[in-house]
Amino acid sequence: MTATQPRSTAAPRTDVPDHRGRIVLFSFLGGFALTVLWSAPFVDKVIGENVTSAIIGHEATGAPIAGVLSGVLFAFASGLGGTFTACNIAALGAVAPMLGERRSIRGRITQALVPLGWLVAAMAAVSALYGVVVAFFGTTMPQYSTATVTSGLAPRLIQSLVVFGILGLVMIYLGLAALHLVPDPLAKVSARFPHARSLVMGVLIGLFLIGRPFGLYRQLFRDVADSGNPLYGALSFLTQSLGNIVVLAVLFLLLAVATGGRVQRWLTSKPGRVAVVAGSALLVAGVFTFLYWDVRLLARTGVIWFPTITWY
Repeated sequence: MTATQPRSTAAPRTDVPDHRGRIVLFSFLGGFALTVLWSAPFVDKVIGENVTSAIIGHEATGAPIAGVLSGVLFAFASGLGGTFTACNIAALGAVAPMLGERRSIRGRITQALVPLGWLVAAMAAVSALYGVVVAFFGTTMPQYSTATVTSGLAPRLIQSLVVFGILGLVMIYLGLAALHLVPDPLAKVSARFPHARSLVMGVLIGLFLIGRPFGLYRQLFRDVADSGNPLYGALSFLTQSLGNIVVLAVLFLLLAVATGGRVQRWLTSKPGRVAVVAGSALLVAGVFTFLYWDVRLLARTGVIWFPTITWY
């Protein structure tokens, strides 16, 4: 008589979504479509420059920044003008599952503020630190350069290609991990500290400063670098990141209040739905970031071809 193998008593996972291959495919297609349709002139000039000019009260592009207070105001205004970036939207999608179910408005706001607070704290720390680095070393960094090239990429765009390429791949991996397709690097730390994912998203938003080639951002970058003042650097970059996230933060809080916990109940009503929302948001943003800043940027040099639709 042969011994039988003991059956596993481990319970099957209920947080793994169905049709994960389909979710990944549609997310990649969504990121690709966003890359094809995205118009930097519209986002940077029509929205970014007009919003910044309206807040500071005069034409923003090329205007001298007169002093620390003017620089901080310029930083907030230019951050607000650059609100709708893929990383910010991904952050909202990633923290949306953390909305609470409390019945009172005060309770729902409190529950929403906790993950949002950790995200903003991480973003603020990275932004301020980078501002100090720019104050000390900015004049030697690629983003300081105003050089133009007839072929290839300017130094500042090479920096963007490297930084955003890495961040895009990181978001793609985190999206696949959220769908349980690859090992989750945050699983153990999240078990001990539930808001670890909010911290990571805040770090990613802060790191976007390192690669951002937005004209008004580089204008602030050069002013901080020329000043050599680390306090001004930390304050201005922190303020710009806060301006960059404030609209979506308000929308997140309004969502928490207006839905009365319905979003959280909908997310938890079906196993795996939380993973679908967080994973899809990260995948779309990650694919867009990588394709736009690496593939589409290289296509501008004629090295490769990438489809684009020019609507502005």
